[in-house]
Amino acid sequence: MDDLYRDYILEHYRHPHNFGIIEAPDARYEGANPLCGDRITMMLGIRDGVVAEVAFTGRGCAISQASASLLTDEIKGKSVDEVAKLTAADVLDLLGIEISPARLKCALLSLDTVSHALEERGNLAAGASADAGAGTAMDAATTAGA
Repeated sequence: MDDLYRDYILEHYRHPHNFGIIEAPDARYEGANPLCGDRITMMLGIRDGVVAEVAFTGRGCAISQASASLLTDEIKGKSVDEVAKLTAADVLDLLGIEISPARLKCALLSLDTVSHALEERGNLAAGASADAGAGTAMDAATTAGA
């Protein structure tokens, strides 16, 4: 079963969904993992409180890029409020494989980046939801020695 999930991750890495640019995004943020050099820019097109379009660019390891691909599929068509409530556990469930503490920051970079994009746009009440969800996940990864 692990091989099936590894193939799934590699497929999203080699052929990422929603990879590209939105010309005039409503929300945009570039996130980075300085420990390994992963970089992701998330762009969101928001219409009537719903993520109507989503795209990302970036480079990095298979986990960070597959995570971004999977997350973009997950958030497209969801309300901004639903996206803001996504947690680290939700992203790890999307990946479907065990992530070591050293790779946790890679796996959660896309969630952290989306959360910051929404926070900068002002869609979160005082930014608390994104910082609480994504920040805690990123802090946990740091604490774990990532």
